[in-house]
Amino acid sequence: MVVVMAPEATQTDVDTIVDLVRTAGGEAFVSRGVARTIIGLVGDIEQFGTLNLRSRTGVGDVVRISVPYKLVSRENHPSRSVIKVGGVPIGPGTVTVIAGPCTVETPEQTVAAARMAKAAGASLLRGGAFKPRTSPYAFQGLGEAGLKILAEVRAETGLPVVTEVIDPASVDLVCSYADMLQVGTRSMQNFTLLQAVGSAGKPVLLKRGMNATIEEWLMAAEYIAQRGNLDIVLCERGIRTFETATRNTLDISAVPVAQRLSHLPVIVDPSHSGGRRDLVLPLSRAAIAVGADGIIVDVHPEPAAALCDGDQALVDSDIRELAAVMSTMPQLMGRTLSQAPQPVTVG
Repeated sequence: MVVVMAPEATQTDVDTIVDLVRTAGGEAFVSRGVARTIIGLVGDIEQFGTLNLRSRTGVGDVVRISVPYKLVSRENHPSRSVIKVGGVPIGPGTVTVIAGPCTVETPEQTVAAARMAKAAGASLLRGGAFKPRTSPYAFQGLGEAGLKILAEVRAETGLPVVTEVIDPASVDLVCSYADMLQVGTRSMQNFTLLQAVGSAGKPVLLKRGMNATIEEWLMAAEYIAQRGNLDIVLCERGIRTFETATRNTLDISAVPVAQRLSHLPVIVDPSHSGGRRDLVLPLSRAAIAVGADGIIVDVHPEPAAALCDGDQALVDSDIRELAAVMSTMPQLMGRTLSQAPQPVTVG
């Protein structure tokens, strides 16, 4: 069961509902989105029925939810949500491009990749400062030094930053630099991390686990929402199947399925899905055609010298083609391309 607060509800109204639920022996989890506040209830539904919650000041509606992912469900929120990251919208009506280097290596490499990203139509910059890798001997990222580079490049280009956080202890540090926190495929079921980013007050990009079902993916989002954060974007990044011709198998059907089940925006990662440069553009077209709310792609000024995933990073010729795709396909789908904010000039 969830209580949907009216737009004009005050903090006192919210506190009153929470106190009533706890008095009845239940638990109440307050989640705030851009447009409204939702209170998820855990406990005896019949007991909650005696509280006359619908009649309480500030309550817009009380909804019984049949699915386990109550806060992120379309049953709870029939209309699809728009999430804003540094003023950039992600959701129905727009196609948002997130692009940048898989790994931050140097200031020069990162700013060059950011300029490539803008040329391709990107409005958000992705870049990894912390890199969880399959091999313990692979490059693990620059850490805080990488975050500082991303912040400097944001100041120069105006692109808000999306970067990965890999453990609860790093959440505050990453929050101090990033505009959006990414939870990667290997961390999707790190429930302590999900709760930490849910309490952090930043939008979250949640990648689907490589072995996760769609329901498990949505339940991971529920962990974030239950801690008060409804500003979540889902990312389909390919799943592990028997097929070895590609790095992963892009589950393109996951986009409309997740959009039917959840009100959260859904984007696609064509870079990690295919794992090859020549597959990124075809998979990007497929993502937009199927109704994805955006894509996240790797770009690099010198892929042959990249410390991580150079085989899937786009080069200048690809950027021009991706820009052409972004200038036409969103309109064919009845959408517009999200625009990057302008850099803030000082002095």
